[in-house]
Amino acid sequence: MASSGFSPAVPPVFNGEGFHIWVVKMRTYLQVFDLWEVVNTDADPIPLRANSTVAQIRQHADERTKRHKAMSCIQNYVSDVIFTRIMACKTPTQAWDKLKEEFQGIERTRQQQLLNLRREFENLKMKEEETVKRYSNRIMFVVNSIRLLGEQFSEARIMEKEQDGRAPRRCFSRQGQSCLEHHCLQRQKDFEKQA
Repeated sequence: MASSGFSPAVPPVFNGEGFHIWVVKMRTYLQVFDLWEVVNTDADPIPLRANSTVAQIRQHADERTKRHKAMSCIQNYVSDVIFTRIMACKTPTQAWDKLKEEFQGIERTRQQQLLNLRREFENLKMKEEETVKRYSNRIMFVVNSIRLLGEQFSEARIMEKEQDGRAPRRCFSRQGQSCLEHHCLQRQKDFEKQA
């Protein structure tokens, strides 16, 4: 395990919903226990030489058991219904790939999801009654959905989109008079508080 006194949170049991979030949490959980490489590479440990030391034998045994530990983690953090879909898999990499294929979709499906999310991002507009914080939260929800699908998204583009929300807008005073000659000061103050 990692440093003493540290106990990682147990990932949620995947029941068929929220796969993109479960994947991130599960990957981190496996990394904490130094098991992610076993899932990610599916490589067998290097065979022992004839004149191996006791330390090398222990190291080899630890490396061999990592595959079983990783498989156990994956199997135990899916519901029984999902487990039946991966129970025939022989390695943690096979189980992981099977889950990804079924719940993240094939590459064409992923590309379509990315296209839809990019379009949604571009069409995001700050609503008249919306605070800057809520607008920013909506932006980050779409951006994080894009990132969960493995796509990079620059901070500069996010800031640019948030700045669009600060653009001067038509607003009305409490008396219902138009305030076209100045920016909506409250929105600017909200944004500056968040920045």
